[in-house]
Amino acid sequence: MEELSHVCLSAVVAIEDFINRTERLTKRSWMGPSKGFLSAFGKFKSQDKLAVEMDKIYAKIQNLSIHRPTAVNPQGQSRNPKSTLGSTARIPRQPTTQEPDLASFGDDVHAMIARLLTDDESFRVIPIMGMQGIGKTTLANLIFNHKAVVDHFPFAVWRSDGYRLQLRNKEELMESDLSQLGDVWSYDDEMQRLKAFLINNRSLIVLDDSHLLYDMLEVLPDTLNGSRMILTTCETRLPPNLKMKSDPHQLRLRTDEESWALFTHALKFSIPPELLKLKDEIAKRCGGLPLLIVKLGEALSHKDATIEEWSTALQQFHHDQQQLWPNTIYKIHKDLSLYMRRCLFYFTLFPQDFDIPARRLITLWVAEDLVQPEGENETPEDVAERCLNFLIAQGMVQVTKKKLNGNVKMVRLPDALRQYWSSKAQQATFLGVHTNTRSELSLGTNKIRRLVDHLDEEDISFDHIHGNHNRTSSTSLTPCYKDALSFLSFDTREESKPGEEVGNFLHQSISSGGFLVLLVLDLENVFRPKLPEAIGKLTRLRYLGLRSTFLEILPSSISKLQNVQTLDMKHTCINALPYSIWKLQQLRHLHLSGSCRSKLMLRHDTNIPTILQTLCGLLVDEETPVRDGLDRLLDIRKLGLTVSSKQEAITLQLQAVVDWVLKLNQLRSLRLKSIDESNQPWDLELKPLVSLVNLSYIYLLGRLRNPSIMSQFPYSLIDLTLSGSGLVEDPMQSLDKLPNLRSLKLIAKSYLGKNMLCSLGGFPQLRVLKLWKLEQLEEWNVEKGALRALRDLEIRFCRSLKILPAELLHRTLLKIEIISAQV
Repeated sequence: MEELSHVCLSAVVAIEDFINRTERLTKRSWMGPSKGFLSAFGKFKSQDKLAVEMDKIYAKIQNLSIHRPTAVNPQGQSRNPKSTLGSTARIPRQPTTQEPDLASFGDDVHAMIARLLTDDESFRVIPIMGMQGIGKTTLANLIFNHKAVVDHFPFAVWRSDGYRLQLRNKEELMESDLSQLGDVWSYDDEMQRLKAFLINNRSLIVLDDSHLLYDMLEVLPDTLNGSRMILTTCETRLPPNLKMKSDPHQLRLRTDEESWALFTHALKFSIPPELLKLKDEIAKRCGGLPLLIVKLGEALSHKDATIEEWSTALQQFHHDQQQLWPNTIYKIHKDLSLYMRRCLFYFTLFPQDFDIPARRLITLWVAEDLVQPEGENETPEDVAERCLNFLIAQGMVQVTKKKLNGNVKMVRLPDALRQYWSSKAQQATFLGVHTNTRSELSLGTNKIRRLVDHLDEEDISFDHIHGNHNRTSSTSLTPCYKDALSFLSFDTREESKPGEEVGNFLHQSISSGGFLVLLVLDLENVFRPKLPEAIGKLTRLRYLGLRSTFLEILPSSISKLQNVQTLDMKHTCINALPYSIWKLQQLRHLHLSGSCRSKLMLRHDTNIPTILQTLCGLLVDEETPVRDGLDRLLDIRKLGLTVSSKQEAITLQLQAVVDWVLKLNQLRSLRLKSIDESNQPWDLELKPLVSLVNLSYIYLLGRLRNPSIMSQFPYSLIDLTLSGSGLVEDPMQSLDKLPNLRSLKLIAKSYLGKNMLCSLGGFPQLRVLKLWKLEQLEEWNVEKGALRALRDLEIRFCRSLKILPAELLHRTLLKIEIISAQV
């Protein structure tokens, strides 16, 4: 304690010295321009000196800490013999020539460089925002040393608190810190010289968590030579004077694939094959946080490469990882709205380590009214998607998998945050009960609000759902279900038992007065649940999730569910729905089985719910009324149709479908197949889609009768798949003009030509390119500067393909997969 008091005194002295120096410099700045220049430079030196002194004090504190059993010593190793991963002490921030793992930050680097190298000559600030340990400094460092950035900016400056201002002058091939330029600074008595030094030759300034932002902004006037500033910050809001000049980049938690790449980069040796079985656990335990991933890799580098050693280290890691999340939790308390907190509560309904489909989570939020539209043209789904993206950007939710086009596919809560929100959900009675075990349940005071079946025998509802009545008490739990708002089952066992047990439970509960206020019934992946006729009593139900259940039939009482908004029957064996399905006038999302026999019974006089936004998996044949029938649905955002009919009728039906599609101004996704009676691709004659400015996803199967459509896709297009198109002219010459295209798949004889060319500057955003069964293709020429954003190249079943130049196959970050092809 005596030594600690001396450290405290040192801190007081250092701070007082800094305050005194600052006051003297402030007085000097009033004495004229030259003195003002010296004052500005003096502030840099003064703050540097304070940072150095505080680092010394920080080192003293760490030296003192070694006397505590669980404290951390200066080398970052814990004194606790049970600890294996060291501390989460502050890592010095400075530019380095040692390249971090580029593969894990490839998308972020590409996005940042696109911002930096624009033709806009006005000065811009690009903040890199995110929580502690998420990789802000790593990304800034990758940008600072990137060849394209070095070539573009003659002058570059890196400034971080605790380190000197570092300067890179590309013209003179030098790199130094500012203190070595003493003569220059002593002769430059005017502020204008400092401006000229940093700005006149186009400069890049990096402020890495530095407090000199306002000083630097005073030095940097509004110039027109393309200078840029990168600012790393943990703050969630930008200063008002930065908002108009900034284009923020929010760093997210890494996906499982990115986490694994970063982990293997940090590890000091190649991973033995027997340890690869721990891959998923390693990725999940780190929660996508780069600092934790690197620390784990470095710690395991000093362990024996055995299952036992690594498993023990991972168990201890569960404790150590908690230390990096308090800032995120504090931010939740400080800034998060009530409805967003409730959205986070919803994550706790899913099993631990469960990858949650983003589309499923968004639809569930909407069904329970956790989100509400804020504008006239905004849907609840828009708000829910924006909410999810916000939580991802703030480091509260981890994206575990992405779609090929870069969009979010799967998400989950990091372990540390899941534990936190589980306890908060219980305290807030979001679940309705304060315990998960039957022995502690008080039926008189607790009601289940959200029932979840995790197939856990210790769960309070296990015996009722799965019929083990001999294990339960004589008191029925059924009264607890009277106020339940949702029931989600994660019983994914095979064979008939799950379906029978869930069916019996639903029948008994509904018949005895339970579930009558239910909003959500989600049985996704439960094998063939036997839905009782009593389901028609759930008149408040909004979401009925039957995806991947392989269900064969729906009860006739389904037409009584007047408030159902989402009916998801994708990957079921339900091939036809009755006319009564159209009685569901609140229906907004209808997913059919997706097979070639998924028909909707429909007549011209049917009263179709015009608010329908999603219609997927529908078979259109000669009996389906499209004109004056389906074409009355004008709010469709996602459309998936298979047109299959007798040859004399299919052309007329296709024309009707295409005319309908052109009326869908809100359309975002179009999946259109044209097949004959033998399920082979048939003719598909489209009209120009350029007017559909919201359309971002297109999948087309069928022979394109009008190849000119290749140059008439909307600029909003992000993902394009062509199959069986039969094109004889190179489609790349038209498609490479699409500015936002990220994923392109040419499969199954979509192109019949021998040569393919990707021109200079073409496909500026394309990340994924898949070439399948292009059996006639012999030569693919990629000009320099084309496909610069390409990350994933897959070539399958191409007999003999020559790629020019061959260097494309050695490009950094490019993942290449070649299957049954000669390349």
